[in-house]
Amino acid sequence: MKLATLKDGTRDGKLVVVSKDVTRYCEAGKLAPTMQYALDNWDQVAPDLEALYRDVEHQTVPCERFHESEAHSPLPRAYQWADGSAYINHVELVRKARGAEVPESFYHDPLMYQGGSDTFLGPRDDIPLGDTAWGCDMEGEVAVITDDVPMGVSEEDAASHIKLIMLVNDVSLRGLIPGELAKGFGFFQSKPSSAFSPVAVTPDELGDAWKDSLVHRPLLVEYNREPFGCAEVGVDATCNMAQLVAHAAKTRNLGAGCIIGSGTISNKGEDGGPGKPVSEGGAGYSCIAEIRMIETIRDGKPTTPFMKPGDTVRIDMKDDKGHTIFGAIRQEVVQA
Repeated sequence: MKLATLKDGTRDGKLVVVSKDVTRYCEAGKLAPTMQYALDNWDQVAPDLEALYRDVEHQTVPCERFHESEAHSPLPRAYQWADGSAYINHVELVRKARGAEVPESFYHDPLMYQGGSDTFLGPRDDIPLGDTAWGCDMEGEVAVITDDVPMGVSEEDAASHIKLIMLVNDVSLRGLIPGELAKGFGFFQSKPSSAFSPVAVTPDELGDAWKDSLVHRPLLVEYNREPFGCAEVGVDATCNMAQLVAHAAKTRNLGAGCIIGSGTISNKGEDGGPGKPVSEGGAGYSCIAEIRMIETIRDGKPTTPFMKPGDTVRIDMKDDKGHTIFGAIRQEVVQA
């Protein structure tokens, strides 16, 4: 099924069930007023939400037009947002550009940081930027939402705790990252509010495109209305989403509504080296930093600038018929 949260003037919005083609919705308030309520009571309310989803598909219940511009991120705020780095190609490029080796542990022990989850941007909300020197970048990712996950869960069992899947624009301020990491205490100011797709879907909704706890579809990124990336999410992943969930739960329980991100989707080139731009027939990139790293490795310095006010990003994923699965994240950078 497909679920979304519509803005209604409250912090947490109202939960709605969305049609498969992402054009219609029916309010779910009688079953679950908010997405967090649904996740807190998933075993009890999910069957009824599924039944309502079937009714929406068969058009046997009153529906209204679904406008992605009226949607908030599926969880407008969350108890936890932890972002991993499942695509080691991205890490390799960043480190190679500054002449650093990738530690061997990175290939089997996932990277993860805990992001700010008290506020998220809606999928059509502007990205506020205080200073262009901060180096504003988009990061196209996939994320999962869990129910309650017990501490020490196995990778195999972790897969059953993944209840919803969505897309992410994990906004990063690249100019602030080096100084923060140099303190040895991780990201904070360099990771402002992220945005998630208008719709979150259950794993079964993806059919064969959800396999081995990975989405097997290209992530489509447009930058200033031009194709920028079409990396295959199911390719070049060092670990899958269940492994990231298990990693997060190694020493703690995860509460219902925990969001776990994949990290920037990144594919190697056909020759095993850096990928090529979409304009040259490659899979392109899901963030600006990656093409800047390639420029640095190739030319000694980057030439592609980071985002500035007026720049736009669009992140989407299509099914075999070319229809959107999650709805699109579409944002513009504005001066804060």
